[in-house]
Amino acid sequence: MSAQRKRNLIIFLPDQQRSDTIPCCGGVKVHAPNLDKLASESVVFERAYVTHPVCTPSRSSLMTGTWPHINGCTRNSVPLDRRFRVFPELMEDRDYHTAYMGKWHLGEGGPAGRGFREWVSTDDRGDYTNFLLSKDITPDKQNARFSKLAITNLPVELSRPKFLEKRACEFIEKHCRDPFILVVAFVEPHSPYNGPLNNEHPLNEVDLDPTATLPENDDIPLRYRLMREWQQAEAALDRERLPIQLFFGITPAEYRSIKQRYLGLVTLVDQSIGAILRCLERCGLTDHTIVVHTSDHGDSLGAHHLFGKETMFEEAARVPFLVRLPGQKCGKIISRPVTHIDFVPTLLDLLGQPRHHQCAGKSLLPLIHDETTTLDNVFLEWAPNRTKVKKRTSLAPRRMIKRAIEESTRTVVSPEGWKLSLRDKDLNELYNWKDDPLETRNLYCDRQYASVISRLADEIHRWQESTRDELKI
Repeated sequence: MSAQRKRNLIIFLPDQQRSDTIPCCGGVKVHAPNLDKLASESVVFERAYVTHPVCTPSRSSLMTGTWPHINGCTRNSVPLDRRFRVFPELMEDRDYHTAYMGKWHLGEGGPAGRGFREWVSTDDRGDYTNFLLSKDITPDKQNARFSKLAITNLPVELSRPKFLEKRACEFIEKHCRDPFILVVAFVEPHSPYNGPLNNEHPLNEVDLDPTATLPENDDIPLRYRLMREWQQAEAALDRERLPIQLFFGITPAEYRSIKQRYLGLVTLVDQSIGAILRCLERCGLTDHTIVVHTSDHGDSLGAHHLFGKETMFEEAARVPFLVRLPGQKCGKIISRPVTHIDFVPTLLDLLGQPRHHQCAGKSLLPLIHDETTTLDNVFLEWAPNRTKVKKRTSLAPRRMIKRAIEESTRTVVSPEGWKLSLRDKDLNELYNWKDDPLETRNLYCDRQYASVISRLADEIHRWQESTRDELKI
C-alpha cells in the first residue's frame, strides 16, 4: 500500500460521554481499555468544551463549524438548515468515500446527501430496527418499533454499539484501498441508564461526584434548581413505575446505581471501538488513518444533585477530545481550554484541506504540533430549550419561573482558570476552576472580583460582536 495514499478519518461520537470517563484523564474508575489505549497514543485535549450543552445545538457545531445562534439549531430536534454545509461538503477533495453511522439528531432526513454517501441509521424506524426485526425480535410498540427501554434490555450481540461495530468494519473492509471518512455516532451512554453490562463495575468501586453528597446549593440559577426539583419528583414517581431508576435519582444509593450502569454503557461503547480499531489494524490502515473521539456533551450523573446536560457545570459542558495521528504511538495531554467550534477546521486541516469561510473557528493542528499559539478564551452559549417544571412548584413566583426557563446564557472560560456565565433572565455565575474545581462557590456577588467580572464580560461582548450574536446580557 502506497505511503503516499490519502489519510482516512474515523470519528467516534458517543452521546453524553463525560470527559472523566477516559481513564488517562484521572477521573472515574471505568473499564475502558480500548479508549485508554487510544488515549495513550493520542493528543488528549483535557479541557475540551462544547459550544452548547445539549444534543442538537452541539452536533450542529460539530458538523458545520458554526455557532448554534448562527445556524438556527438553538434547541433540540431542530433540523439543520441546508444552507449550512456539513464538513465533508466543505472539502475540496471529493475522492473520499463517506459514511455516517448512528445518531444524527439534526433532522429526520439524516446525513445522506449532505456530504455522506452512506447513512446507517439507529433511529426507531431505521436500519437498526430492521436488523432487530431480521433477528425475530418482537417490537413492543406499534408500527414495528422498539421502545428505548426494550433496546436497553437486549444482549450485547443485539445492542446498538455491536450493530454499528459490524457495519463500520464492513465499510472499512470494503474501502480499504480507497480514502474514506467514517463517523460512528453511538447513542450510548445516553440515558436510559440500562444495558447488558449493568454489573460490569462492582457497586462498591463506583465513586460518587463529591458534589453529589454535599448539601444542595441554592446559589445557582433558578433554572438549575427547577431542573433539580423536577428530576427529583420524577425519580420519586419512577420508584413506583419502573423496575430501577433509569433516568434520575434522589439518594446517594440511587446515584451510585445509576452511575454504575452508565459506566457499563461506556464499557459497551469501548468494546465496539476496540473492535473497529482492530479491524483497521487488520486491514493495514492504522498508519494511514486519523482517529478522533469526542462527545456532544457530558452528564451530571448526580453532581450538583442533577442528571443529564443543559448546564454550564463542568460535568455537562466538558467532553473527551482525542486525536490520534497516523502512526502515532505516544500520547500527549494538552491542558489548556479548547472549544468544539474548532472541531471542523481541525478536521479539514488534518486532511490537508483549506479552511472554509463557513467555519467560525480555527484549526488546532498548530497546537497539536507544539507550535507557539495564543492562549484563547473559550465561549459557550445556551438558548431556551425544554426545561420541565414540577407542578405547583414553590421555588419562586410564577413570573420568575417563566423568566428562568426562558433564560439564555453566554459563558467564557479563560486560560487562567475563570468561568463567567452571564444570563439575560437568571442568576449570573463566576467560578475559578483552579481554586474551586467542583464549582461550589459562586463568586459573582463578591465585590473583590468586580474587575475580573468586568474584564470577562467585555470578552463575552467582544465575542458576541464578532459572531453576530444579538443577545442582550
